[in-house]
Parts: sequence; structure tokens; C-alpha cells
Amino acid sequence: MATIARICLQSLLKLVNSVLGMVGIAMVLYGLWMVRVWLRDMDSSSVDQYNAAAAAAPWFICTFLGAGVFLCAITCIGYLAAKFAHGCCLSCYMLIIFLVLLLETAMAADILLNSDWEKDLPYDPTGKFHDFKDFVKSNFDMFKWIGLLIVLAQGFSILLALALKSVEPNQGSSYDSDEECPPARLPLINPNVEPLEYIVAAKNNNWNSNK
Repeated sequence: MATIARICLQSLLKLVNSVLGMVGIAMVLYGLWMVRVWLRDMDSSSVDQYNAAAAAAPWFICTFLGAGVFLCAITCIGYLAAKFAHGCCLSCYMLIIFLVLLLETAMAADILLNSDWEKDLPYDPTGKFHDFKDFVKSNFDMFKWIGLLIVLAQGFSILLALALKSVEPNQGSSYDSDEECPPARLPLINPNVEPLEYIVAAKNNNWNSNK
């Protein structure tokens, strides 16, 4: 029964973990598209605009790509942890997901409580940050459900990893049959040794026969 529960938990963890993988792949593809558009705009711009754009780092594109790659890496770690169901791997996976949830909560709290949060960000030479912000505002309902799905997937991943760690196979389990029981310890003294009285009587009989 424990083996069936372990297999089901492993399959569920892989399924929930794939949600983070799909989000990471989508972010990487979108980041690569932004890089392509930015390079095309730089080729068509003038020399002064090209120098100004080249001097400022495209932090938003790099951050977007880095977040996507990080989510893909978390997906790989979660897949390995679900496949091998090792306690150390599951603990590391739960710690990483927990830290990501704390970071997301801090960012959401800063955006909601700080009305001037955009001023804390550096200048974006590509202009993709403002385009992405306008796209999120115009499709806020869709992004709200996507964000909720990501948070639920992360929380559910922690619960599944914790449950999978609790049903980890125990090496000290009881034996199912008598055949699997370890053999009893043999006594230090050989029980087949003949008594001393019998040995003395045999020596007397031999002495009498020789006499």
C-alpha cells in the first residue's frame, strides 16, 4: 500500500512541477523575442540612439530571461526529487520553492503598498518594461489567474514533496514471513560436545580391556 501511495505522489509532483516548467519555457521564449526586437530596433536607429542604447544595459530583458531559466532549473530539480524520492533532494526542493514564494510575496507587497515602486527601478533603454506593463494592465484578469495558478502550483508542490518524504521507504521495516527472519545466533559453546562423564567412562573401559 505504501508503494502505491509513493508512486501516486511522485506522479502528482511531476505533474504539478510541469506547470512551473511551462511558465519558465514561456518566459524564455518571450525574452528571446524581446532580444530579437531590441536588436532589430538598434540596427534601424541612428548612431546617437545606438550609442545611448548600448551604454545602458537591458536589465528587464536579462531579468526576464533569468527568471525563465531559473524556473526551468527548478522544474528539473523537482523532477529529479520526485523520481528518486530522496529525503535530501526533497528537502532542497522544498527550500527553493519556499524561498521563491517569499520573494514573490515581497514583490507583490511592494507593488501593492508602494505607489512609486516604478521609481525604484533603473531606466530601461529597450522600452519593453513599459510595453509589458501596459500589456499586463490591459489583460489583468488573465494575468491574475495565471499568477494564482503559479502560486497554487508552488504551494501544492511543497505539500506533495512533504508527503512524499513522509512515505519514504523505511529500511527497518518488519519482516513479512518467517523465511525473511534473520537466523538465530549460534551459541559460543558447541552443543554437540559430549559430556565429561561419558568421556571418563569410555577411558576406564578402554583401560580395563587393555588390562
